[in-house]
Formats: sequence, C-alpha cells, structure tokens
Amino acid sequence: MIRGSTELVGIVGSPIAQVKSPENFNAWFAEHGRDVAMIAIDMQEPALDAFLAALRGWRNLRGCVVTVPYKQVLSTRLDAVSERSAALRSVNVIRREADGRLVGDIVDGEGFLNAARKHRFDPSGKRALVVGSGGVGSAIAYSLCQGGVSRLAIADLSAERVESLCALLRQAFPAIDIGGAYASLADFDLVVNASPVGMGDTGELPLPQSLLETLQPHSLVADVVTSPEITPLLAFARRMGCTVQTGPEMAFAQVGNLGHFMGVTPLEI
Repeated sequence: MIRGSTELVGIVGSPIAQVKSPENFNAWFAEHGRDVAMIAIDMQEPALDAFLAALRGWRNLRGCVVTVPYKQVLSTRLDAVSERSAALRSVNVIRREADGRLVGDIVDGEGFLNAARKHRFDPSGKRALVVGSGGVGSAIAYSLCQGGVSRLAIADLSAERVESLCALLRQAFPAIDIGGAYASLADFDLVVNASPVGMGDTGELPLPQSLLETLQPHSLVADVVTSPEITPLLAFARRMGCTVQTGPEMAFAQVGNLGHFMGVTPLEI
C-alpha cells in the first residue's frame, strides 16, 4: 500500500515491462515492514532532462535505478558519479541527496559477481568472454578485471566499441590479457551475454551456433536478459552440460547494492 508517508524509489528505462527490480524490491520492503515502494518509469528519451529536473525537487523520492537504454546517456547529466562510472561513462543507479543533487554509480558488475559466486565462480585467474560492450557489459567486464581474471575477451557487433572498451580496461588493468580475438569457447571459464539479444520471443542467439557448440561443461554461461528467464543461449548451454546463471538471478543479487546506494536497504540482504 502506497501512502502519503511512503518514500519512493524508481527504475527508469524503455521498454520497462520486462524488468524484475520492482517485484524484487517491493517484496523485500513488504517482508521487512518498510514504508518504501519502487515504481517503474517508462520514459521517452526527449523527456529525460525534464525528468532529471523533476527528480531534483521530488522530495519523497530517494533514488532511481537506471536500465537500458539510458545507462550511458544519463551518466553525463548528473552532478557527480563514482570513479568507475566516470571510467565507464555509465550509471545504473542514482541517489537524490537532501539538497536535490543527483549522484550516480554503476553496480551491475558487482551484482553479477554476487550471483556468479553462488554458482561457485571465483573470477581470480579465470578466463572470461563478455558479449556486449554497452553499459551492463562494460560494468561486468570492469568487475571481472577487478576480481582478477587472467584473460578477458569482449565481443560486440561494433569492432570500434570493442576496441574502445578494451583500451580503457588495458589502461586500468595492464596485467590482464584483454582483447577481442577468440576462435573457440572451449577455453573460457565464463561466457556471459550482456546484450539484449534473446529478449522476448525472438529466439535469437548472441553468438553463432557453430561457436556455441564449442562450449565445455566446466563453463558457467550467464545471461543478463530477464525475460524470458531461460533465454535461447541458456537453453543451448544447458544442452551442452554447462551450469547457467539467469538474468533474474543477477537482478536479485544486486538489490542490496542498488538499495544501499539509494539508502533504502542494507548492502547485504
């Protein structure tokens, strides 16, 4: 029940119907007796500046989660961002300060690793492939490097975006083998789709089937897409004998990271 006393948090993007954050957050708020609620906001891009102006004066709104396609767009329009957000030029959460200032961070990568550790994946010394170099892909790649992977490959339809992200990561993590070249998936301990491919009922795969046939059972295969829960990639990986990690698992795993930044949950929930 939303009352006049209820504090709000939001999630903004477009489309928005597929996101799991409102049900995850609102279930936690209800379970813990918190007078807080999350609302989903499907916002058109031309209205973003007016939306940010409204946030500055929205006194019962504590913050806002940011999802596709606005993670990079909004990173340049806030009053302050974290060091990693500045490096990646991306945000996925905004906190409204008491004076109306808007501060951003990106915790996608930390949420992803929270979920991966539940599958007994430790990034230290591992070899990983991240498909997608947008906001979530960049954040996952950055956190994997922070976690100590020995090798990181990036795949994207845009070679320019791949090289741009690789250059940024090489500068920050010079000891790690970072690049876009790979001929097989057999050597990877982790393969993650961080692109929208597979969302909805398209049936699309983020990598060619011939390449996916080189997956080995020791690999963890993950997807950030939340709907469907078992994407075509994850269904294929299961048939190859791999452990899989779903988008909803990641979404739930980072509730604490997002909520703590906005000041509405503890870091660990």
